[in-house]
Amino acid sequence: MTDASPAVAVSPWQMVTVAKIVAETPRIKSFFLKLSRPFAFAAGQHVDVRLTAPDGYRAMRSYSIASAPQAAPTIELAVERLDSGEVSTFLHDVVSVGDSLEIRGPLGGYFLWPQSDTGPLLLVGGGSGVVPLVSMIRHRRTINDRRPALLLYSVRTSADLLYGEELFELERRRDGFTFVVVLTREQPTRPGDYGRRVDAPMIADVIARLPAAPSSVFVCGSNPFVNAAADGAVAAGIPAETIRTERYGV
Repeated sequence: MTDASPAVAVSPWQMVTVAKIVAETPRIKSFFLKLSRPFAFAAGQHVDVRLTAPDGYRAMRSYSIASAPQAAPTIELAVERLDSGEVSTFLHDVVSVGDSLEIRGPLGGYFLWPQSDTGPLLLVGGGSGVVPLVSMIRHRRTINDRRPALLLYSVRTSADLLYGEELFELERRRDGFTFVVVLTREQPTRPGDYGRRVDAPMIADVIARLPAAPSSVFVCGSNPFVNAAADGAVAAGIPAETIRTERYGV
């Protein structure tokens, strides 16, 4: 299992315009950014957002791209408001439609949609860690990829489900995508969902729901969450080299 991306060429900074803001959950907003220099990106990549104060002080944070890769001048970032986060609180509390922001990207060359792999996918996301996985799921839909894919998504309550209705609707398409919800502070209402924290037995159970062992596993979330999910996959017999992880808040 590896977390870091290999070294890639540094993308230049560019100014973007906030075209739309959508309140997705009580703590997450989507920011649709119109690029001054559109770029191609892969599902799973991220951008850096940099804020510069009048006195020259700078703060920077990385955010995964939620959009599916496509020829469009706008990208979507889903940002969770962290009370101690300089950038996220500014985005949530200050930024309005029409404002300008400074970004660079796309960045990341490791946690990416597996182009050459056609086997089943297991995607495991915790909280806002679902964002790069949603980009992959949207990409799967856009290119009409029929490979089996299961998303295990853990949040505190059903109100915290980011893109919940979209993911439920994608599952109803019955094209091989399965959506499993984990609620840590509520009991689920759907059969097959869970009302506890992610653990090894849960990972083994969802792997068994796929028609074959996953050839690629992607896990994104907080450090403890990623450890629990990745260790559970290894315990279930998944080769460590097929598990890719991305961590936030560390």
